[in-house]
Amino acid sequence: MQNKSHLSVLIHEQAKRYGSRAALTFRMFGSLEWKTVSWKQFSLRVKQVSNAMLNLGIQPQEKIAVFSQNCIQYYYTDFGAYGIRAVSIPIYATSSEQQIQYVVKDANVRFLFVGEQEQYDKAHRIFALCPSLERIIIFDRSVRISSHDPNALYFEDFIGLGENLPRQTQVEGLWREANEEDLCNIIYTSGTTGESKGVMLSYSQYHAAMEANGRCVPVTENDRVINFLPLAHIFERGWSYLCLTVGAQMIINTYPKEIQQSMRETHPTCMSSVPRFWEKVYQAVCEKIDNSSPLQQKVFRHALAVGRKHNIECLSRGKRPSLALALEYKMLNKTIMSLVRKQIGLENANFFPTAGAAVSPEVEEFVHSIGLDMIVGYGLTESLATVSCDHRGEPYTIGSVGRPIHGIQVRISEDGEVLLKGPTITRGYYKRDAANAAAFTEDGFFRTGDAGYMRNGELFLTDRIKDLYKTSNGKYIAPQMIEAMLLVDKYIDQIAVIADQRKFVSALVVPEFRLVEEWARDHGLSFQNREELCQNKKVYEMLMERVDTLQQSLAHYEQIKRIALIPHHFSMENGELTNTLKLKRPVVSKNYKDVIDAMYKE
Repeated sequence: MQNKSHLSVLIHEQAKRYGSRAALTFRMFGSLEWKTVSWKQFSLRVKQVSNAMLNLGIQPQEKIAVFSQNCIQYYYTDFGAYGIRAVSIPIYATSSEQQIQYVVKDANVRFLFVGEQEQYDKAHRIFALCPSLERIIIFDRSVRISSHDPNALYFEDFIGLGENLPRQTQVEGLWREANEEDLCNIIYTSGTTGESKGVMLSYSQYHAAMEANGRCVPVTENDRVINFLPLAHIFERGWSYLCLTVGAQMIINTYPKEIQQSMRETHPTCMSSVPRFWEKVYQAVCEKIDNSSPLQQKVFRHALAVGRKHNIECLSRGKRPSLALALEYKMLNKTIMSLVRKQIGLENANFFPTAGAAVSPEVEEFVHSIGLDMIVGYGLTESLATVSCDHRGEPYTIGSVGRPIHGIQVRISEDGEVLLKGPTITRGYYKRDAANAAAFTEDGFFRTGDAGYMRNGELFLTDRIKDLYKTSNGKYIAPQMIEAMLLVDKYIDQIAVIADQRKFVSALVVPEFRLVEEWARDHGLSFQNREELCQNKKVYEMLMERVDTLQQSLAHYEQIKRIALIPHHFSMENGELTNTLKLKRPVVSKNYKDVIDAMYKE
């Protein structure tokens, strides 16, 4: 049953209900050993953080920031801040010094909590440039503090300031003063098109979001939920808070690259993720099948076909499978499908919310066909994550982003933009009057910047309005849709579609180098480095042929006519990706101008 307490006291109320039951499973920085903390211990630590913050002089609605990857201290810090009505600002662990400095100065942050050595070093370098900043508090005890830094404090020592709860009476007074209109978080957008803006999120938004999501997402106290996305991402933050409201056990995965190993070790039942995770799973399974015997391939493809009939052609449309189909699926699910799920650590799977980018229909069908319940959704930081999602027990359509959650009004403008109104929508951007004026319609609907349409109660997205490309022939191209279609190919790791004001569509393609190098060797092609590999005509022809196969369903004017193979990945360091790994298209176009121009030479 969902606990609807204010976030300032949620953990303490859950501790009364669950006591010594496991709340958080985690590993310390650099450790391989999984440990567990009970709800009672979780509550005590949060109280100690609240007390320590008061001892440092943090006042209600003042700002602290957390610049760290996921870790147990992150949860303690956030909920400790809520306990004294402070505002917590998450910063992606991969952020640059310039980004941290921008956030700290824009929000007037006094205390910055950091994770490991890399985050501490960046914070230390910008400290003198941020007049409001008073302290850096370090989660990882192994971090080496600069000998010229009197302002840094290890988290253990910080906790010591509140260890015996010296200000608990004051903390409890602040709990009573906490209200729904208090500011809870400021989350800075990733800024694909310009300067980052701080989205203001109140407790009332969280309250409405928890209630609305709880109606359609069947997470319970029996679930074991693993973090995949960073807590700086509103999807992971909102999802993990929802899980805490029902008493689910959180498994904190600190290093995203280790997620599959962590899943195999901890056996989660649920996980929120972006489509790229499932694309990688799909590619890995396809590669394994391609390398198996003809008989094994035949058996698996038959099992997939049965899974598709049962889970998509019947269940997704609200139809009951025939007895024969149900029995055959049950048998194949117990034998073949269960082996696939076990290999990725999901033998106890419940369901998996997925959002953040377009989901390829091919991947969505595959995930459902192997017996995993993918709940596809759509949301923004400004809507406190979910706008719409598949509702368990109701029909859903492959390719949609589900049905609007309770309380959200969705309206489609004359030019196709999705507009939103409801209790989960932000009041606006922090200190951005002009941006706020532009963000809302006259009657108070928030402009999402996403193009879409409603059909039979479900929302379908076409693309970001700002991302829509118009060719020199006047045709509109939706690059994200095309990219999602091609990223299912095992030989393609990253792709950027090019079309704006061009006479045809082209693409920059970053190969999946391990597999392409293997293919090249198998075909007797010699190369000294990745540059040579990408310049090889036969490699180009192989990849172009695969692109042509995948894009057959597109209109002729949408199809990619030429590609350029890029010998290194798009990266955050080069400014080509946001912290949420979305393409910054203007930067990509600028960085690869010569390569792009070459594709359009006659």
